[in-house]
Amino acid sequence: MKKNLFEMGADFRDEWSSDNKNKPSKKISTELKTPEKHQLHFAKEKRRGKVVTIVKPFCLDKTTLQALLKTLKKKLGTGGTIKEDSLEFQGDIPELLRKHLEVLEYRFKN
Repeated sequence: MKKNLFEMGADFRDEWSSDNKNKPSKKISTELKTPEKHQLHFAKEKRRGKVVTIVKPFCLDKTTLQALLKTLKKKLGTGGTIKEDSLEFQGDIPELLRKHLEVLEYRFKN
């Protein structure tokens, strides 16, 4: 059998991968902080015509963050989710959210 004269590309047996698929990983802080040491800030985004209020960055373990989300959703009467180190809530509610987080002794950037 003849060997292919036009060998192009990489040898797939050597764990080849394309360069544009590898995204640089973000530096993730694994340090857990108490509520008094947090420096949170708000962001707003529009998704499908609706406003989403985002609070970040939280330096808490996953179970504590889930418990915090659950209590805030009950107090605010709105839906929400966890995305990486941030909490996202449905609606434009930064004032109410700030008030409830300050009661729980979380701090904000000025």
